[in-house]
Amino acid sequence: MKIYSVYDPEFREYGAILGGDWSELVKIIATKECPDGVTYVPSDADLEAAEAAKSMSRDIYGDMPIQLGYCNGHNKMLNCLEYHRDSEVNLSNDEFILMLARKADIIDGKLDTATVKSFKVPAGVAVEVYATTLHYAPCGVDGKGFRVIVVLPKGTNVAPLKSDIEPALWMTNKWLLAHKDTSEAASGAYVGLVGENLSL
Repeated sequence: MKIYSVYDPEFREYGAILGGDWSELVKIIATKECPDGVTYVPSDADLEAAEAAKSMSRDIYGDMPIQLGYCNGHNKMLNCLEYHRDSEVNLSNDEFILMLARKADIIDGKLDTATVKSFKVPAGVAVEVYATTLHYAPCGVDGKGFRVIVVLPKGTNVAPLKSDIEPALWMTNKWLLAHKDTSEAASGAYVGLVGENLSL
């Protein structure tokens, strides 16, 4: 799979690079554990107490309530794709890779993994992942681990949720499309990815 940079023009339909000084947040995330698997924490007290978190709320989310958490570990698989009704911001002290797809490419509730593109994000660069962009756990570069800050509207990903209307609704403000060969699918997540479960 070709790996683009978030500075390449191909990234423009998926997200944007954000300005601002986020070095305080980068220093904090560098202190967090990086496990062999993948761990996700929706809300982290250290990140949310930072002065930069106030700027993130005001300048990036228009003073809306937000949560700052993280997704840390080691990963090279696509496995699933999710989207929210709002943008997500990612930032790390490590370089990392995002596998992304367009919500517009979901056809009859299914998305072909052949439409997925991968983008490398440099360390210290904050990127906005648009609400219309499907994403999931980051991937490491050359097998290395990652510590990625995840900024979302407050209350996202904190409680299981089911809908008779939208089968992909999985948690608060989280719609999830799983590949059939994943633990998420085995746990009852909507199988919405068809094709290969991509690996870097």
